[in-house]
Amino acid sequence: MENKKNMVWKITAVTAICLLAVVSVLYILGVGWRNKEVSEKEAAAGNEASQEISNNEPEALTLWKDEAEAKNKMLEYMKSVTDENSPDFIPVSNRIAVFDLDGTLYGETNPTYFDYSLLMHRVFEDEDYRDKASDFERETAGNILDSLTGGPSPEGIEVDHGKAIASSFSGMTIDEFEEYIDEFKKYPAPGYENMTRGEAFYKPMLELLDYLEANDFTTYIVSGTDRFIVRGLVKNTLNLPMGQIIGSDETLDATGQGITDGLEYTYSDEDELVLGGDFVVKNLKMNKVKVIAQEIGEQPVLSFGNSTGDSSMAEYVTTNNPYKSLAFMLCCDDTEREYGNVEKAEKMEKLCQEYDWIPISMKNDWTTIYG
Repeated sequence: MENKKNMVWKITAVTAICLLAVVSVLYILGVGWRNKEVSEKEAAAGNEASQEISNNEPEALTLWKDEAEAKNKMLEYMKSVTDENSPDFIPVSNRIAVFDLDGTLYGETNPTYFDYSLLMHRVFEDEDYRDKASDFERETAGNILDSLTGGPSPEGIEVDHGKAIASSFSGMTIDEFEEYIDEFKKYPAPGYENMTRGEAFYKPMLELLDYLEANDFTTYIVSGTDRFIVRGLVKNTLNLPMGQIIGSDETLDATGQGITDGLEYTYSDEDELVLGGDFVVKNLKMNKVKVIAQEIGEQPVLSFGNSTGDSSMAEYVTTNNPYKSLAFMLCCDDTEREYGNVEKAEKMEKLCQEYDWIPISMKNDWTTIYG
């Protein structure tokens, strides 16, 4: 009897142990499946979050059409030169871009260059100066006006204009000259509604400047316009230090200097700098290359222009450059949103094919020009 009881007890104990083992196994399996399910859900959620972050990344050059060759070339270029593992990688110190101003960043057909319009305003409209204007200044401003009404552009007008600007503002301090430009910027841009001269910047090109800055590029303006005029024009619009603005030059003197040579005169605490009245150099064509070497001291890797006045700069940037380099040229082919010139645009497109520059079509590549 006792043996029978022991046998029953043993069977019960074994059964309990087996049941406990089965329950443990089922629990473990259940937890495992549950953990797997949770992990899969977490992974899916993580992927969705990553995808959402990726989708929320700001798109570059949003004012440029997606099919624009210039936009795609720029995006491809930037990807390759900023990747440290790429053979095209460019160190930050060598990421330098140079831009022309008129027709490249700013409208040059309103109805003509900003500095040409400024001279005509000074000579013909400024009540404080028009009676003081010299015959040469009047003649030069008149030649510019004639060329706008169908007459030919006189030979040497670029240099004559530079001389007339220098003489007509002679004696102004740099601050006074800047204030004068500020006031002129407030005038309406001829032919446009609700836009001033100071607002006539190409919005897609301003976006490009921001894009370059975001990728650690140092950008310079290299213009044929007087250096101080460019500085006054871009102030409060472009986020560029004044030292990165290069243009045509005129002389500067101290107020107490008179006719004394600069080597013989010492600047005093009573002096101010004033415009000296003499033209120095027109910063166009080959002169742009020289001034880049003099003032920047490095070969840029990107060039942006719009005319043959920028050809030397474009070739300098893309010739024998140790880094991957590109040159872009704007084509003024939009006759609805801008005072375009189709014939001029077609000539530039042919030059782009000949010299392997990248054309930018204002008509076909941009969703807007002035906003």
